[in-house]
Amino acid sequence: MTAAPLLLGCTLDNLARRSFAELEALYLGAPEPSTVLVLNGAPKGRMLAVRYLDNGLPHSLIAAVARLGVFPWDGKSFEATTEYAGKGANRIKLFRPTLTLFTFYTRIEASAVDGRPCILLDYDQPGNPWVIRRIRDELREVAPGIFLGPAMARLKNGQAETILWFGIDNNE
Repeated sequence: MTAAPLLLGCTLDNLARRSFAELEALYLGAPEPSTVLVLNGAPKGRMLAVRYLDNGLPHSLIAAVARLGVFPWDGKSFEATTEYAGKGANRIKLFRPTLTLFTFYTRIEASAVDGRPCILLDYDQPGNPWVIRRIRDELREVAPGIFLGPAMARLKNGQAETILWFGIDNNE
């Protein structure tokens, strides 16, 4: 499969209007990453679509809450340690100050979705609760500075199932 070129003018708002299936297709067509350095910083994040809830009223409510800025997940912080690996954490804004929780390591690895390279966020780290350690997040850049990824649950059989799609905006 040949990757599509990066979208121009794409924002997290644009992505939030897409269905679960449209986001998956966009991810499948995204270029393969060559470095984790492109994520350095503290980009804003946004939940985009939840499996089985991406149409009608449930999707509208989820999108509205995510858009309002009252959704507790604020994004992720990334720090590359090499060109191909790094570390990070999620930013949760329940109270002031914003909490930094659920650490992960980043690296380029084969995607559980299609086997092509992606930036993996590996939560299987000491100190994370067991349920967080079972999460597998991946990212690919779909527009300049805009990253799209599946949040997956690792199943007992070793497979990963996509639960939701999220976006990261590293342009701010």
